[in-house]
Order: sequence, then structure tokens, then C-alpha cells
Amino acid sequence: MEVFADYLKQIENEEHRNRMEEVLQWVAERFPHLETRIAWNQPMFTDHGTFIVGFSTAKQHLAIAPEAQGIHQFSEEIEKAGYSHTKQLVRIKWNQAIDYSLLERIIAFNISDKTDCFTFWRK
Repeated sequence: MEVFADYLKQIENEEHRNRMEEVLQWVAERFPHLETRIAWNQPMFTDHGTFIVGFSTAKQHLAIAPEAQGIHQFSEEIEKAGYSHTKQLVRIKWNQAIDYSLLERIIAFNISDKTDCFTFWRK
């Protein structure tokens, strides 16, 4: 988690910073084999050099970026959870609960789906 310390310090809103830290810590604990890094100014987790999930903050929401396939695979569940999404990211408003079960399934899907992927992004 030390790799994320400078990123977290930049989040001015204490509640947002604490929430982001909570999510990042949860991912690190639940998926301890994933590598952590900052790239494109966002915290992300990788597996054998391939992107699994990234996170970012905005004024109104926390964003989860699992690549388009991760969103496509779970789009109905994402919408049922009350989150909005684009092709590349899921938006969770700061006042919404985080569905950790759904996040876990999205991350597990990416890990499994990218087992034989040796590029950073899917091709």
C-alpha cells in the first residue's frame, strides 16, 4: 500500500481519501498476489504484467476501471447496484455503498480472463 501513499495524499477531501484507501486496502488484502503500481496518475493492480483494475476519483464519484470486458460481463449487475458506467469505467457516487461482492467478481473475472494475456491491455 505504500506505493499508493502519495496518490492518497493528493485527495483533498478526507472522506474521499479514506474511502479510496479502504477500497485499495480491500483489493490488496483480497488479492494479495496482484502487483500494485501508479500509472496514468491512478492506482492500479496488475497480474503478471497485465492490467487487472484501476481506480480514480472525481468530484462526484469513485471510478473503477476494469477494461471494457469487465464492464460488459457485469453490466446488468453494475446497473442493479445503482452504479452508472461507460465502456471503460464504473462510477460509484461517494454516498453509495460499495458492493464488494460485485467488485470481487469483476476482479476475479479479469484475473481469469487474462491468464494467458501477456500484454498490458487486452488486444
